[in-house]
Amino acid sequence: MLTQQLVSWKEPMQKLRSFIYFLPLFLLLFILGLLKAAIVGPVVTVIILIGNSAVIIGLWPAHVFWTYYCVVKTKRLGLVLKILVLLSLPEPLVLWPIFGIVGSLLVGVGYGCFAPLIATFEAAGNQVENKFLHCVVDGFWSTIKGSCTVVRDFTDFCFHSYFSFMDELTEEVPEDENPMNIKLSKLPPCLLVSLLAVPVDVLLVTAVALWKSPYMLFRGWKRLLEDLIGREGPFLETACVPFAGLAIILWPIAVVGAVICSFLCSFFLAFYSGIVVYQENSIRMGIAFIISVVSLFDEYTNDLLYLREGSCLPRPKYRKKMKLSSDILEARKSIDNDGNDPNNGRTCPLGSKLVSERTRTLKEAIQELKPIQVWDWLFQSCEADGRILLHDGLLTRTDIEESIVNGNCKKLHIKLPAWSILQCLLISAKSNSSGLLISDELELTRFNWPEDKVLEWFIGPLMTMKEQIKGLQLNENEESCLRGLIMSCNNERPEDWNETEFPSDDNVRRAQLQAIFRRLQGIVAAMSRMPTFRRRIMGLIKVLYIEAMRIDALRSADSRILRQEASSNNSINSVEKKDKDARGKAYNNEDIV
Repeated sequence: MLTQQLVSWKEPMQKLRSFIYFLPLFLLLFILGLLKAAIVGPVVTVIILIGNSAVIIGLWPAHVFWTYYCVVKTKRLGLVLKILVLLSLPEPLVLWPIFGIVGSLLVGVGYGCFAPLIATFEAAGNQVENKFLHCVVDGFWSTIKGSCTVVRDFTDFCFHSYFSFMDELTEEVPEDENPMNIKLSKLPPCLLVSLLAVPVDVLLVTAVALWKSPYMLFRGWKRLLEDLIGREGPFLETACVPFAGLAIILWPIAVVGAVICSFLCSFFLAFYSGIVVYQENSIRMGIAFIISVVSLFDEYTNDLLYLREGSCLPRPKYRKKMKLSSDILEARKSIDNDGNDPNNGRTCPLGSKLVSERTRTLKEAIQELKPIQVWDWLFQSCEADGRILLHDGLLTRTDIEESIVNGNCKKLHIKLPAWSILQCLLISAKSNSSGLLISDELELTRFNWPEDKVLEWFIGPLMTMKEQIKGLQLNENEESCLRGLIMSCNNERPEDWNETEFPSDDNVRRAQLQAIFRRLQGIVAAMSRMPTFRRRIMGLIKVLYIEAMRIDALRSADSRILRQEASSNNSINSVEKKDKDARGKAYNNEDIV
């Protein structure tokens, strides 16, 4: 009995001892991080503000001209919609430099302050020999270098990605595709409801966000303190403990940011009421949406903060074919009665435990990947596959030089990443994997893929394509042929493969594979518009160019050696022939004598 009491007292004392040890360490790191932020922050702010502002102002005339040109030329928009877009373009085009420069200032201040602070805490958690030196030094040069990277990525987005988006408008549309258009008779009620919704929804949604902000603040602090003292959730490992104090101090900033985001999103929610009016052809439905959107936002915040289910605010029916949510509320109440613990309050609406209360075994078994890990895997695969394609002749030095000179080459920017992703899809389908095998020891599944909406837009279709490839049951000859076809063919029609060595003559099978290729190249084209893509692909092209020069040098050396051997063989043969002729003449002379 005494032993059990001692054991029960031992664990709280250890937690209290670790908490007392944590306080002075955190304060020292925090003060050091603030000093570094005070030194680096102004430099970083100036770099980002001046760099981004120069890009915005310098490209603004080109953006205005090209935007109008693409909208006028596009065939995807009907005449009425095109005129309305042209009339409404001046407002966003005028506001873009203002919001861009102000946003650059905020990004510079935020990055310049938080990057050195976080680098200080990371240095304390890393396993390095001299932690004190790294805590003092880390965060200076890396933050300045990161600010230059921010300016470069922003430049790539404004100079390449934006024009790529606009060029897509001017592409030819299929004959069976009708242009988007609207009816003028429906516009007045839509505008009326939108103008009515803006003051109502912005005021009410912001009021709900302000009302819930104290709950978010104190519940967040309570949760962070519990995880810190109990060493649970994100603070399970010792290296992450210093970040707990940083999260506790910065949590009010997160709450303020959530309120500001709610305020900004309320405008879009209000404007959507005009779309509801147009789709339902009813002003009454639009007014119902104005009232319902506040209830929807209230319910969303309740789910986010694990408060009561549903909302006490009215939610009228704003769709003609929309089912009432009474059945859903009853189902949620039944789940709540079965799964939630009223004394705990730390369970989600579906009754499952939160991440912070999972066991250590589960956290080790399911290791969530970060977006940067998937991004790094893609470009590492492109580098390895690019070397293979250079050796096989499917990629040449001319292609790389064209990409360097012109700044864009479909074979390198689109087809090479698509080739690498196709390799992953073929291997994953052949191994009956539940996800994507991005390496020999790592599998990307729906349980561990990054919680990033942008990345999820790309990974979800790839999962579907992998299942389609699995259903086709490709043989080895078809797989090896597909690897060459994705680099050498347009893959637009089944006839494109007539002159190739694809072993199957089934046009349906060819059309299915070509559809997968087109969709895969479309996904990569969308990826190429992301700001970091161009910077990473240009670094990859430099590596491949060096590899291409080395391969050409080896080939030229081999050809020179072969020519030397051939010339030496020819000289030897000529000498032997002369010697043979001389011997023949000698024999003839002897016969004459």
